[in-house]
Amino acid sequence: MGKRALLSVYDKTGIVEFAKKLVDLGYEIISSSGTAKVLKEKGVPVTEVSDITGFPEIMGGRVKTLHPKIHGALLAVRDNPEFMTQLEHQNIEPIDIVAINLYPFEQTVKKGASLDEIIENIDIGGPAMVRASAKNFKFVTVIVNPEDYALVIEELEQRGETSLDTKKRLALKAFRHTAFYDSVIASVLNEKFDINEKFPQEFSIPVRKKEQLRYGENPHQEASLYISPVETGTSISGSYILHGKQMSFNNYLDVDAAVTLIKEFEEITSVVVKHNNPCGVATGETLKEAYIKAFNTDPKSAYGGIVAFNKTLDLETAKELSKVFLEVLVVPNLEDEALEFLKSKKKNLRIVKIKDFEKGLKGLDFRRISGGMLVQDRDLALYQNLEMVTKRKPTERELEDLIFAYKVVKHVKSNSVVIVKDKRTLGIGPGQTSRVDSLDTAIKKAKEFNFDLNGAVLASEAFFPFRDSIDIASKHGITAVIQPGGSIRDEEVIQACDENDMAMIFTNMRHFKH
Repeated sequence: MGKRALLSVYDKTGIVEFAKKLVDLGYEIISSSGTAKVLKEKGVPVTEVSDITGFPEIMGGRVKTLHPKIHGALLAVRDNPEFMTQLEHQNIEPIDIVAINLYPFEQTVKKGASLDEIIENIDIGGPAMVRASAKNFKFVTVIVNPEDYALVIEELEQRGETSLDTKKRLALKAFRHTAFYDSVIASVLNEKFDINEKFPQEFSIPVRKKEQLRYGENPHQEASLYISPVETGTSISGSYILHGKQMSFNNYLDVDAAVTLIKEFEEITSVVVKHNNPCGVATGETLKEAYIKAFNTDPKSAYGGIVAFNKTLDLETAKELSKVFLEVLVVPNLEDEALEFLKSKKKNLRIVKIKDFEKGLKGLDFRRISGGMLVQDRDLALYQNLEMVTKRKPTERELEDLIFAYKVVKHVKSNSVVIVKDKRTLGIGPGQTSRVDSLDTAIKKAKEFNFDLNGAVLASEAFFPFRDSIDIASKHGITAVIQPGGSIRDEEVIQACDENDMAMIFTNMRHFKH
C-alpha cells in the first residue's frame, strides 16, 4: 500500500509547500474541495475526498468527510490483522498523515456575525478527523498547526517516518486544540442563546498562551500568561505593553489589582499598588495632583510600586512620575509627548495601556485549590444600601469621604481598614488577623507621614466585632465610620460611636478579600 496524506485546512498557510514536499516523498495527497482547489492551482496532484468516498459533498459542505472510507482509514490499527482484513474487504487504504485546521469560529464571533453565520462556522468533520487521527497516534501523524509542517517534513526526510515521540506530542496538541475549540463554542453559545448558565454541572475555560514569563511569583517557579478569547470586558491580560521590560507574573497580579480598584472611580484618580494591596489612593483637580497625593500617602511603600490612572496621562504628570523608581505605569491612554518623555527617561519602566478600559469588568472569579477550583461572581457591587445608624449623621464632606474609603477598602486584603480625608487615603491597614491590628497599622502609617487625622473617616470591609476599634479611632480624631454591619455586637459598636459623637453608616454588604 502506498503512503497517503489527508490535507483539509481552512488556514492555507504553508499548505502548498507542505503538500509539494509530501509528493516528493512519495505521498498521495487527498483533500476536501476547498483545499484541493488551492493545491491544484499550484500544480499539486490531488485526489478529492469525494473520489475516495464515492459520495459527493452535500448540504453545502456540511457533510463531506464523515464516511467509513475516511474514518476507517484513520482509525485502523495497523498491527491488528482483523482491522487490516476489514480494510481490505471494504477497499479502504490507510491514511498516514493528516493536516487539518478548523473553521474560524472564534474569528467569526469577533467580527460580529449573526447567530446563523456563527453556527455555520462550527466545524464538525474537522474535529472528528483530528480526534480519530490523534486516537490512532501510533500509526497516524496529525497536524493542527501549520508551524509543525517543517518538523514533520524534517523527520520524514531524515528517518522516512515520523518518530513516535513526535506523534505523541502532535496527538496531545490535537486533543488540546479540539478541547479548546469546543470550550470556546460552549462559552459563546451560553451567551448567544441567552441562557447564561453561570455555574453549569460541567464546563471548561478556554485560554490561549500569550507568552512565557521569566518566572512565577518566585524565581524557582515557572510561569506563562494565558488569555481568554471570549471575555469581552476590560482586559488586563490582553493589554498593550508600550514600553519597558517584560511584564512579570507579579506585575500582572499587581496591575489587575490596580485596575479593578481604579475602575471604582469616575473623578480624576490615581492609585499606587504594592504587593497586590493599595498603598495610596487619591483624587485631584489634575492627574498630577492626584498622583502626588496618592504617592505621598506612603512614599516608602510606593517606591518600586505600580501606579495607575483612570484618565489620559499628560506630560506634566509624566515628568512627576519620572522622579522616582516605579515598576509599572497603568493607563487607559496617554499623550504622545508623555509616552516619548517616559521612554527617554525610564528605560525599564513598563508602560501598560489597558485594553478596553472603558468597558466593565466581566466574567467569573476563579481560584485554584488543590484538586479543584472555586468559582464565584466578581465582587462588582459596592453596597446594598446606606443605613445611617448613629444619632449624628455624617456631614456632606464626611459622606463623600466615607464612600471613597469604602471603595478603597473593598480592594484591600482582609482584615482591613482604610483612613481617608478629603478624598485621599491617609493610612491603610491590610491583611491583619484582627481588625484592631489593622487599625493600629493604618494609624501608624498615617502618623509616620505626619497626617492630621482630625476629621478623617474610617472604612472597614467587614463588621467590627468589638467597640475597641471605635474607641481607638475616636482618640485619634476620626469622626465617621463606614462598615457592613451584621455583628452580634452592632448595638455596642453603635453606642461607642454615639458616646464619641461619631457618625456611622452600615452598607449591609461585606467585602472580604482573601
